[in-house]
Amino acid sequence: MGRREARHPMTETSQAHARHDTRQRIQTVALKLFAEQGYDKTSLREIAERLDVTKAALYYHFKSKEDIVASLVEDYFGQIDELISWGKTQPRTPESRAQVLDRYYRIVAEGSSVFRMLQHNQASVNTLAHAKNRSELFRERMDALVGLLTEENPPLESQVRAAVALASVSFGCMFYADRADDPEKLRAVVLDIARGLSRAADPGAAG
Repeated sequence: MGRREARHPMTETSQAHARHDTRQRIQTVALKLFAEQGYDKTSLREIAERLDVTKAALYYHFKSKEDIVASLVEDYFGQIDELISWGKTQPRTPESRAQVLDRYYRIVAEGSSVFRMLQHNQASVNTLAHAKNRSELFRERMDALVGLLTEENPPLESQVRAAVALASVSFGCMFYADRADDPEKLRAVVLDIARGLSRAADPGAAG
């Protein structure tokens, strides 16, 4: 009986990992199809066929295409939430701000394909129920990140500098991702610009 009890948690863990892997596979395939032929022209049946699974297996994870899109956005926001939680435990120093920007760049780089898909399918995805809150949720998180890049009770100039630093990361990463021959060089250039802006918001540097 002892051996059975010892194996049981491992079995549950394996199943959880399998479900997570399947969920990620569905998201990856759906994102590719949305990019290739558009959100409207992609069906759950096509996603299931590309994955070589039944529609019932797909329904276990997602009931609709809208659910898939919502999950992609939620996962992106989840990564930003983790960054914010981590950042709040760090001192407000130039070094920690540089780390925040570096981690934010990695999140944006990993999620760039999601936002390109949203941009290319704006007419369709902007009518989805979850899209109504997407802008508001994104703004809340940007406000929190600005807070990590500024001093306590920052003046408007510091807030704008921090916001522009974040915007430079988002725009630079996504807009030039397909144009840069060397991804690491792009990352270095973008972060150099963003770090300059964030350091300028530091109270000591402002003198």
